[in-house]
Order: sequence, then C-alpha cells, then structure tokens
Amino acid sequence: MIYLELFLGFLKVGLFSFGGAYGAIPLIRDIVLSYGWLDDEMLTYMIAVSESTPGPIMVNLATYVGSSQAGLPGSAIATFAVILPAFIIILLIMVLLRAVLQNAYVQAVLQGLKPCMPGIILATGVFMVLKNCFHSAERISLNVQAAILTVFLSVIYFGSKKVIKTVISPITLILLSALAGMAVYGI
Repeated sequence: MIYLELFLGFLKVGLFSFGGAYGAIPLIRDIVLSYGWLDDEMLTYMIAVSESTPGPIMVNLATYVGSSQAGLPGSAIATFAVILPAFIIILLIMVLLRAVLQNAYVQAVLQGLKPCMPGIILATGVFMVLKNCFHSAERISLNVQAAILTVFLSVIYFGSKKVIKTVISPITLILLSALAGMAVYGI
C-alpha cells in the first residue's frame, strides 16, 4: 500500500508543480504531511539536505522521502513518479518539434540563424576579455594579471593546434583556466 501511496503522491507533485523546485516545496510539504510520512521538522531537514546535494530538489526530496518510508524500492518508486510527467511532456514536445522542424519556413529561419551563432559567441568572448583585462573607472587601465592569463590560455589553445595537431577540449581548457587563476590570484 505504501508503494502506491508514494507513487500517487509524488505523481501529483510531478504533475502539478510549476515554477521550479522551490515552487514545488509547498506542494511536497502538503502531500508529505497529509500522508503522515514525515513530520514538519524532519521534512525541513530533508529540504535542507536536498538543496545542498547535487541534482534537482524535487527528485532529491522524492528519493529521500521514499527511502525513509519504504527503503530502496520506495525511493525508486517516488523518484520515478516525480519525473514521469516531465519525461512524458518532453517526449510529446519532441514528437511535435520534429514535425515543426520539417516545415520549410522553420528550416529557412534556422538556416538564417546558423551564421549568427559564431558571431554572438565571439562577441561575448571579446566582451568578457575586454571587461576583465581593461578597467575603466575614471581612466582605462590594464589588468596585467588578467591579460597574462588571457594570453597564456590563448597560446595554449592555439598552440596546441600547431604543436600536437589537435584541439584541446573545452573541459581541459576550463581546468587549466581554474588552475592558472588560482596560481595568479591565489586560492
């Protein structure tokens, strides 16, 4: 019986929670308290833990409540129930989107947008470099540390193409940026 209650309770949460995870907390609170699964204090603790662990809060709460009430099967059922409505909605959107993407007018708009994307990305990158390397309070001044980091990372990125004949992955570049930033600015 508890498995069915967990499924129906968290299915309601998945179906009727709008406005993100924080908007779902009152609905989760109402359902959890109405079924008597937890008291208000324990639910508050679980909300705090759900916020501090990786993953969506609704899914974390469903997993924790299900686990506290029915162990591993309960956590699996509650988690499945809370994500099921979103999963079905995304599948429906994909089916409809596939049909829309076949439209000649939509294809023309998408083809027109393709050349814009590299320009937008380049403009954002240039803006970020200029904003971080040059400070303009009363007069423009160069932030030497940021300029050195920018040149260093540019040399690594473009130099890797010439030296090792391959492009460094964005993740590797992000990690190098973090390490270089910690080395230059301190931890």
